[in-house]
Amino acid sequence: MEKSAKIYVAGHRGMVGSAIVRRLNAEGFTNIITRTSSELDLRNQEAVHQFFNAEKPEYVFLAAAKVGGILANNTYRADFIYENLIMECNAIHAAYVSGVKKLLFLGSSCIYPKFAAQPMGEDSLLTGILEPTNEPYAIAKIAGIKMCDAYRSQYGCNFISVMPTNLYGPNDNYDLQNSHVLPALIRKFHEAKLENKPSVEIWGSGTPRREFLHVDDLAAACYHLMQTYSEAGLVNIGVGEDISIKELALLIKEIVGYSNELIWDATKPDGTPRKLLNIHKLKSLGFTPKISLRDGIESVYKEYAERATSITTA
Repeated sequence: MEKSAKIYVAGHRGMVGSAIVRRLNAEGFTNIITRTSSELDLRNQEAVHQFFNAEKPEYVFLAAAKVGGILANNTYRADFIYENLIMECNAIHAAYVSGVKKLLFLGSSCIYPKFAAQPMGEDSLLTGILEPTNEPYAIAKIAGIKMCDAYRSQYGCNFISVMPTNLYGPNDNYDLQNSHVLPALIRKFHEAKLENKPSVEIWGSGTPRREFLHVDDLAAACYHLMQTYSEAGLVNIGVGEDISIKELALLIKEIVGYSNELIWDATKPDGTPRKLLNIHKLKSLGFTPKISLRDGIESVYKEYAERATSITTA
């Protein structure tokens, strides 16, 4: 990508999109196009085609999506499949029609079967049943991968797909009803510390294992692949290591400085027992993540605590 190339980052205000914009800015790119959802509703086919025809972006990072944790995915099942399907359909087709040089589609590791062999390689896709709680979202993301491959096969479009593991970082969602586990734990422990609560309740048994990638490492990987990778299929983006939810909770508890009891609510769903990505392909393409989990959580918590303090004192 030339430094002056016109690049559209869809979903630039979200955690992933904003990290990609930060990376592009740091690399010296000067022609980045963004639109808020109020300026461009990606669910509106006509509006999307008008935007692509008018702006003619050369490169697209498709990071826009409706996302949430286990509760949101299981509660708003219709919203998650409809909104994600229609956004990616509109954007990918408009990219083809308007002659985009290259598009990168971001999926999610929940595309893999619930009981896939660990660590999960790219060839695990569509080899078993999905985790029921986030099946609609996963099906939408699988459709996006297959769309990119289909447009490559039929029309020669240079559309690629990447599958990040569980993410955290700046601009994360800390809403306890709709967030993922890591930011939810940060908020729970921070508030419990401030209020000197005797205990913190955590969903599930604590035994499921998850892999966590700092979003700045994801952005760096996406930038690298946009420059170097042009093939069908998908590329896993992760760290290649996982941790149990209990271990994660204890790590965050230590970083936050909360010293009281943890209570595990085993009546709540655990989700998939384990989700660890095989990142051999990513490493073979010349990329290795650099931010450790402890360092990443410490930086994120510092930012969250400062923001929470400024809100309460405003």
